[in-house]
Amino acid sequence: MTVNKGLLSLVENTPNFSNQSLENAVNEIKAIDKDDGFQFIKSQFDLDTAIRNNSVLTTTQKNDALDTLYNAQPHLQIGRYLTDIVRHTASIINATIVPVPADETQTEDFLGLLQNVQTVQELIPELYGVPASEKQRDVNDHFGTLNNKFSNTEDSTAPLFTRLKEIMQLIDTNARTTTVLATATAAVRFSNTQLVTFLNSVVADSTDFQTTLDNRVNTAAGNMANLQTRISQIAGDPTTDLVAIREAINVQVALENSNLSTLETYIETLSDITSYSALAEDETLRQLMNTVSQDTNWQNYFLNYEKEKENLNPIYTTNTDSDKSAIIDQVLADSGLPDVTDATDLEAVAAKSQRDSRIDTANYDRYTVEQQITKSCEQLGITTANRTINSLSNTLLNNMNQQDRDDIANQLDLNESANTLS
Repeated sequence: MTVNKGLLSLVENTPNFSNQSLENAVNEIKAIDKDDGFQFIKSQFDLDTAIRNNSVLTTTQKNDALDTLYNAQPHLQIGRYLTDIVRHTASIINATIVPVPADETQTEDFLGLLQNVQTVQELIPELYGVPASEKQRDVNDHFGTLNNKFSNTEDSTAPLFTRLKEIMQLIDTNARTTTVLATATAAVRFSNTQLVTFLNSVVADSTDFQTTLDNRVNTAAGNMANLQTRISQIAGDPTTDLVAIREAINVQVALENSNLSTLETYIETLSDITSYSALAEDETLRQLMNTVSQDTNWQNYFLNYEKEKENLNPIYTTNTDSDKSAIIDQVLADSGLPDVTDATDLEAVAAKSQRDSRIDTANYDRYTVEQQITKSCEQLGITTANRTINSLSNTLLNNMNQQDRDDIANQLDLNESANTLS
């Protein structure tokens, strides 16, 4: 049921979806370099933008330059991978993260992605019996970067962006007092800035600039090796955590890319399973599915469907193991059991033995009540030698009453089994 309060305000305004929250978090990290002091990531942001926005370089030249730079100590290419996250989240907002053939128009939108993820949250528990998170398909497995995953944590550990910002501040502090580190960060900034200046000077009718481009890119990349050495000399070696931070970001972005780009296909697969399973309600279609399915698991589902359905009974449904005994007692009472409680009533005990499915009562009408009880005991493996008829009757009655209870316990198990996804 929809909540009406505030609904009108939704109608009269637009959501203006954006990745601004992520950009704000990135800008906080970037702001550590706001005074152009002893940091280097601002120059990485500037260089990444200059390469991508250059109108002269070919796509191949851009990719080669970006790859060379990124492969040089990738955990230190912080400006680059933070820019990648911003681009990634923007592609989610405009839904271009969903691939389309070159000759087709983009039709997916953010609302469609949200609705599809909601569908997945419903289908996975229905088909797998587990929350979507166990299949790496919960909301944050699709939209975590947008949902402040890197700025918040659910436990006592520091958020990823907080750790990154603290390391940047640590490097900045050490660079102000350590000459070799200050020199290393300055060299990175200088080579990045020089490359940006060069890229901005290139024009379409320039003479061949590939050699100059390669040299400047290699210089910028080479300076990262010295920076890595100097940062690793800081107490505690923060480069270890920088590697872990970059890895966590890459894993999350890769997961979202994979999940969102295959979302419609994944839903179609789950929906098809639901539709196929519904065919089992029809006996003829059930037989057909068993015949045409070449997978053993599919064959078994349709082959055993009718038997498993017979095992389903709401009166046997229990939430926990502690409920089982109480349900057995209730079903026994509802069934009028135990129907015999007095072991001295030999006729009643003998009559109950003739209703016990474990006992072959053929020709029992030829025997006396005492003989019927004795023969029933023999069939059930109850010792009869040197025992009085009252003792036998008592043991037999207890055995049969326990069997009534065991039968119901078995029905509980069968019902639970038929209700358990496998």
